Amino acid sequence: MRVGALKQWVLLQQLAVTQDGDGNTVQTWTDLGNVWADIAPLSGREFVAGQGLQSQVVARITIRYRPDVRASMRVNHDGVLYNIEAVLADPASGREYLTLPCSTGVNDG
Repeated sequence: MRVGALKQWVLLQQLAVTQDGDGNTVQTWTDLGNVWADIAPLSGREFVAGQGLQSQVVARITIRYRPDVRASMRVNHDGVLYNIEAVLADPASGREYLTLPCSTGVNDG
């Protein structure tokens, strides 16, 4: 992968589940780290759900290989939240880059 193709600075986040002082479960997103990425929008659609108009964008995000990236995480790019749907390793070595099919707009976190 060419380094120049990764032009966006994004933040990887993971869901952390803890308990508060009353024993209630609290879910928060914690920062895993910043990485360079390429974000390519693939499609978009609008639909009616829950008495309102919703929109969804599907994108492909490419980052350098990291062993700790999971489909349960999300990517934050300038306040736009992308839910990672899958983590796909490159077909040649499996350790050069990751392709992350993502969605945004419907369930932002």
